[in-house]
Amino acid sequence: MPASPEPDPQADWLRANQADLLAHLASVKQRLTRHAGRSDAAAVTLRPVAPATETGEPPLAGRPPALAQLVTAFNLSPFERDTLLLCVGMELDSELAGLCAASQTEQAGETHEGRGHPTFALALAVLAEPHWSAVTAAGPLRHWRLIEVGAGPVLTRAPLRVDERVLHFLAGIRQLDERLAVLLEPLPPPDADLVTSQAAIAEQVADVWHGAMHGRDLPVVQLCGSAADCRPIAAAAAGMLGLRAARLAAERLPSAAADLDSLLRLWDREAVLSGLGVLLLECDDDVPADSDAGRSAAAALATVMERAAGPVILRTREARRLANRQSVILDVTHPLPGEQLGVWQASLADLPLDTATLAAAATQFRLSLPAMRAIAAQARAEAGGSAPADLAATVWDLCRRRLRSALDGLAHRIESEQHWDDLVLPAAQQETLHAIAAQLRQRTTVHERWGFALKSRRGLGISALFHGPSGTGKTMAAEVLANELRLDLYHIDLSRVISMYIGKTEDNLRRVFDAAEENGAILLFDEADSLFGSRSEVKDSHDRYANIEVSYLLQRMEAYRGLAILTTNMRSALDSAFLRRIRFAVEFPFPDAPQRAAIWQRVFPPDAPTLDLDATRLARLRLAGGNIRNIALNAAFLAADAGQAVQMRHVRVAARAEYAKLERRPSQAENEAWV
Repeated sequence: MPASPEPDPQADWLRANQADLLAHLASVKQRLTRHAGRSDAAAVTLRPVAPATETGEPPLAGRPPALAQLVTAFNLSPFERDTLLLCVGMELDSELAGLCAASQTEQAGETHEGRGHPTFALALAVLAEPHWSAVTAAGPLRHWRLIEVGAGPVLTRAPLRVDERVLHFLAGIRQLDERLAVLLEPLPPPDADLVTSQAAIAEQVADVWHGAMHGRDLPVVQLCGSAADCRPIAAAAAGMLGLRAARLAAERLPSAAADLDSLLRLWDREAVLSGLGVLLLECDDDVPADSDAGRSAAAALATVMERAAGPVILRTREARRLANRQSVILDVTHPLPGEQLGVWQASLADLPLDTATLAAAATQFRLSLPAMRAIAAQARAEAGGSAPADLAATVWDLCRRRLRSALDGLAHRIESEQHWDDLVLPAAQQETLHAIAAQLRQRTTVHERWGFALKSRRGLGISALFHGPSGTGKTMAAEVLANELRLDLYHIDLSRVISMYIGKTEDNLRRVFDAAEENGAILLFDEADSLFGSRSEVKDSHDRYANIEVSYLLQRMEAYRGLAILTTNMRSALDSAFLRRIRFAVEFPFPDAPQRAAIWQRVFPPDAPTLDLDATRLARLRLAGGNIRNIALNAAFLAADAGQAVQMRHVRVAARAEYAKLERRPSQAENEAWV
């Protein structure tokens, strides 16, 4: 005996929904038939609707037919319901056009065929319990765009048409209104459980609206954080309320008042038709607020937040003040280091892991849950037979690469291959640089585990001043630290940071530090005296804002969790208040003869052929390390072009060119290098 088929709740509901719609349409058609004086009209027929495989709809058990849902949600009277059904019937029954034409009185200049459409005049004459308020713009039929009124000199004789989205809803087809589909993106439910800190925020969001009435008195929730973190929280909070969420980028909001009003009505209607009850507005503050576009976008955003009838979440970098609606502000951060380590271990549970390196990655990098899971999947694909340390190193490098994009557009990334052995400095300076590296490695232990951060969050950032003559190794030292710690090093282009416009420099600095916070990169501000120089006496508004920018920088330097390095040739040019807040100051002295000899010994790579180079004699040239590297490179090209190993005569030619560039003549002692 064949097994009975499994019940299909979706198909059962569709059949029941179609039967209900047919019954109501038949009643309206019967009234229209009687009014037209005909008795031969056939029954309305509907083509069956295929069950959707993935609707995202609430459970079907106990769900009423679509028409009943619509009537209840928009408070339609029986007359308004039947007027809507009259328009629906025009789309589903080919006979209704003839019945409408036969039922309407012929007007001057109007053909029989021209009257083959529903009108308010026809509805008032044919349907039961007519009332004039159904015709008004404030009535639910027109306010919620359930029907569309065509052009015509007389309102009651203008053609009526059911809105396409409403027609599909009544037929049991679930799809987003195409006018919203180009603007909105429904958020999928979180693909996995949120970490504890973010789940707590989702519960807070749901609690703000739980039990509150649907309307404009609901507070707006402002989530201050990244899109990758806030979207799953918004979706989870909506799910706790039995709703779904959709995101809308603020820059896509229409500026015209009529278009904005239409968008709000369509959204409020869609909340009923598809369960998209939570609107997530995303504002990234990329458009300058003082520009025309910025002011227009801000006005549109404020209108939506204040008028949307339902739960609204604003995702933004900084909280905004709302004039006419209450607001609840919640800060959203990436998962905490302990939570990140748990995600890494859960995502890579079946692979050999070096927990120490993974713990360091969880501390160093700030990643969203989706980013961590994507990296884990990529690491798994690259794992092969990797050893635990190699797998953890792969995760570390993937984190670095993923987080580079935010800074690559703001600063120049320096690829570093320098090591401690390449750096020639006095012992005291070497010791200070090693101390900087140690603090970067151990900052989580000292700040979090040992509790120093609990005392004060101020002054936890690691900052260093590298000062000394040009070419003495300041940039190389930064490269050594980056390579030692396997971190990215970014050189800040001052021409892209400093601005003549008031407040613009501060904004540029904010963007740099915000982007760098994600991966804790090493920031190198070269020739910092031009940017961080002495604060001037306040003589006008520009001086006042310049001092504000310096103060802002001091705050960001103290709070930055990575390493910020300032380099300058003139330490005395820096503001004294700034120097007090620098944790390390490293002087890079002009190299003496033994140090110059050491630089000459290391400047040529092992694979470069050399012949009879005398580092002691070359050390008589009173040049900094940067100049020595220039001479070595130019001498190598001369030797390669001659097909020879690098010799003293090649170095001599390259040295003369370097002295000419420096507009210096070698002294007698320096000339003795070639004797």
